[in-house]
Amino acid sequence: MSQKQMKEAFVSNQNGTSVLEITEGLCLPALCVLCRGLLIILSQHLCSSSHNSRTRFLVDFAFLIVPLVTTLTIFSSFVLLEYLVAIILGAGLLYEIYCRRTCYARMPFQKICEKFLKVSLESEHIPAISCFRVVNSAFTAVAILAVDFPLFPRRYAKTELYGTGAMDYGVGGFIFGSAMVSPEVRRKYTKGSRLCYLTKSLYSLWPLVFLGMGRLVAIKSIDYQEHLTEYGVHWNFFFTLIAVKLITSLLLIIFPLNKSWIVAISITALYQLALDFTPLKSLILYGTDGSGTRVGLLNANREGIISVLGYVAVHMAGVQTGLYVLKERSHIKDWIKVAYCILLTAIGLFISLYIVQVNVEVASRRMANLAFCIWIVASCLILLSSLLLGDIILSFAKFVIKEAAVPCSWKLIQSPTANKKHLESIVSEAKRKEPTLCLITAMNRNQLLFFLLSNVTTGLVNLSIDTLHSSTPWALCLLNLYMFTNCLIIYVLHLQDKTIKFW
Repeated sequence: MSQKQMKEAFVSNQNGTSVLEITEGLCLPALCVLCRGLLIILSQHLCSSSHNSRTRFLVDFAFLIVPLVTTLTIFSSFVLLEYLVAIILGAGLLYEIYCRRTCYARMPFQKICEKFLKVSLESEHIPAISCFRVVNSAFTAVAILAVDFPLFPRRYAKTELYGTGAMDYGVGGFIFGSAMVSPEVRRKYTKGSRLCYLTKSLYSLWPLVFLGMGRLVAIKSIDYQEHLTEYGVHWNFFFTLIAVKLITSLLLIIFPLNKSWIVAISITALYQLALDFTPLKSLILYGTDGSGTRVGLLNANREGIISVLGYVAVHMAGVQTGLYVLKERSHIKDWIKVAYCILLTAIGLFISLYIVQVNVEVASRRMANLAFCIWIVASCLILLSSLLLGDIILSFAKFVIKEAAVPCSWKLIQSPTANKKHLESIVSEAKRKEPTLCLITAMNRNQLLFFLLSNVTTGLVNLSIDTLHSSTPWALCLLNLYMFTNCLIIYVLHLQDKTIKFW
């Protein structure tokens, strides 16, 4: 076998792992983001001098990126131990902050909580959504390179036909996250006719067309390894994004935004019926001649083309979630209800997933079937609710420490009935410019560039190094260096106030 064939075989024919194991790994970053915020608050309180750009970058990298690298590699079998460490660290930091509180120092805990629930938030952007998008980007960046090394558990790789692997979550999570902040949700195209809206939507696709074609030409010209049953011969991630955007733009012209959840359910239910009662499933698995032919455009790219229907349903679910989360709210107690509702919905979807997998069909990334769509949406909601709960705990820590400031977090505004002296301290903090020394903000700002950079550096590593025979220490060093380099480039661009866009 050639090196290319060996690498393709190394990532093929995988059966995945349990939904529970993936969910455990997916929620860990929320704890890490919380610990990072608590550490920043405590260090601000203990040290009068603020962190410089280097220190803040290293702290963010240590709390956001390193745990992802270790969870997907050497600590993949010890995720619960990582949770224990993160919970102990977070609880210890929160206890220290509470004991050293500069506001309401003589007030009982119950009274402090009552006052905290009356606090309002100044939030043009929801920090949890930014963190959600960054976690997905960082997870994908780590996984696309780590999968080529032996230290990456094979059960986390993309599944061949049925099952749930950690990497199967990547595309669905990206589409769901993009849908939550799509122009339709943000009411960006509110002025003008429907035709004008459609024209703007179509125009926004040209960078994706360019990137999709560029990736196709690059992969074929250098004879780079490919997982054929992922998308097909010519199809790739960017073409899926184009197709999803096209279809959803048309759907959102026809149907009201607040009915997106009905559209999502209808599409995925009808698609599953088509898989079960028509030759569609056979077409995806075996082609038009039943022998796995790749002759013709449809046969060559059947997985990528037909699975678009499932991703359209995921996108519409993301639109509905974005409408709900981005609705204007003023008080902390309202956001507690939001986190609670999203968590309950996620649990309900996981129960539905179990029922569907037992009685209908097991999740399949290759087909993007009903079970797969439910799993993606449930996983996204459980991560989002975890990040929201973390933001609420972080807000409490900021509430009891005067002038605490954490980048990419809510700013607090006291209610009119609250203590006047504390009102002045919180409002002054809210009026302060939010610190720009933040890797989360940097990655969220140039998310597409970070993804492209990760793909290019992954290709360079694979072309220059024999990943299949790399030792664990060497692979771990390479992965951390790869992520450090990509994150540093994005961070420096952010410090220079540069946003790289192609349109």
